[in-house]
Amino acid sequence: MKSTEFIGAGLILWVVLAWFTHIFVCLKTASWGFLIAGAIFFPVAFVHGTGIWFGAF
Repeated sequence: MKSTEFIGAGLILWVVLAWFTHIFVCLKTASWGFLIAGAIFFPVAFVHGTGIWFGAF
């Protein structure tokens, strides 16, 4: 695997896992508006998911 393929696969994995984190946290906390915002505007979901990992949200 070339380094560019590794970076691309890592970015895809990061975005998908952050998106799932966003979904699970919003469902657990009943943040329906934020869940819908993440579904409509995808970057909200992976920024929020990443923020949860590092304790920012």
